[in-house]
Amino acid sequence: MPQAALIDLHREVVQTTWVDYNDHMNVAYYVLIFDHATDALLDFVGLNHLHREKTKNSVFVVESHLTYEKEVMKGDELRVTTQILDMDEKRLHIFHRMYLIDSNDLVSTNELMILGVNLSKRRVYPFAEKVAANLNRIMLSQKSLPHPPQAGQSIGIRKSSNAIQH
Repeated sequence: MPQAALIDLHREVVQTTWVDYNDHMNVAYYVLIFDHATDALLDFVGLNHLHREKTKNSVFVVESHLTYEKEVMKGDELRVTTQILDMDEKRLHIFHRMYLIDSNDLVSTNELMILGVNLSKRRVYPFAEKVAANLNRIMLSQKSLPHPPQAGQSIGIRKSSNAIQH
């Protein structure tokens, strides 16, 4: 996949305290790293702390889907890229990919549906014009990227001949 069009704003190192009893990074910290990458994207498009204070507008995640492709261990250096899959005036559909920096192996993905929200009213609210324009510019620059195979999947047990019969 051409990497040039993906937003590449966030890097993080797996901390000792993030490793669980299976000796790999705990599920919660994948979410934390992806959340940091989302914050980096929001800052990049102008939906930063100052914008939130001034306008009382922010975003809420309303749906999330994670996949785990490869184990991540203590001390691993990670980077996260972001693709904007779709948007409208109030919604943003993004897709993060987490990679090991040393090998560039894909280790995890995170798909998010995000809503613009007015914090005073606690209601869905359109993105500010400048923020929407920045998001739209990124989305249009990424139109030629293939749709991630992990995006839009549902979770469930697929029936097979190997399934345990009850």
